[in-house]
Amino acid sequence: MIQTEIYTTYTQVPNEDIQIDAYLAQPLGAGPFPAVVVVQEIFGVNKHIREVTEKIAKEGYVAIAPSIYQRQAPGFEVGYTEEDITLGRKYKEKTKASELLRDIQATINYLKKLSTVKSDKFGCIGFCFGGHVTYLAATLPEIQATASFYGAGITTGTPGGGKPTITLTAKISGTIYCFFGTEDPLIPIEQVDQIEAELQKHQIKHQVFRYPANHGFFCDHRSSYNAQAAADAWVKTKQLFTEKLGLKPRP
Repeated sequence: MIQTEIYTTYTQVPNEDIQIDAYLAQPLGAGPFPAVVVVQEIFGVNKHIREVTEKIAKEGYVAIAPSIYQRQAPGFEVGYTEEDITLGRKYKEKTKASELLRDIQATINYLKKLSTVKSDKFGCIGFCFGGHVTYLAATLPEIQATASFYGAGITTGTPGGGKPTITLTAKISGTIYCFFGTEDPLIPIEQVDQIEAELQKHQIKHQVFRYPANHGFFCDHRSSYNAQAAADAWVKTKQLFTEKLGLKPRP
């Protein structure tokens, strides 16, 4: 696979009363390119999320990772210690679904204004808490390809409180791929089955993938990294974005 040369920068996404910090990676060239929003784990837009953003850009997309903790902790970025997990969860509990959706929509609106972006439809990918947020974001009409990695709590709650996010499944207009580990202590397999059943019930275009892996299996900075599962999930994610966002496959 020939990978595209890219350039990266930090930018800000305007959204009503807030400026959202974001990490932007773009292929070199005039474009236009399809675009993908990358949603962080509870650990902020850290090295892993920046690497994922760059990895997507190297495939020929404009990729952007907005800080979904902008209201709680601007510039937040940590690793994977127990203390980091506790802090990340603290900020997660302060988020609200309505604000997260506005932030993702604002990020889409920002992308539309870039001359390098093809703006008719967008992709979204997220991990951990970001996997839950991408399930939410899939309800935005312009999101036509969603890759949700091990999003916990989709069947049991929603950020800020209210009916569980799974109750919004019927609003998904595009295609969603969900990736789970069967050894994930945070997401019982019964919840995975419930998500799949709800997607089937509402005839949402989807696939649900189960791997013999733990939570965080895609992140090679974590002890739970599973190279085989991550590689297969990446192939399927690329297929999803290629098919739904209009990027021609390259040799």
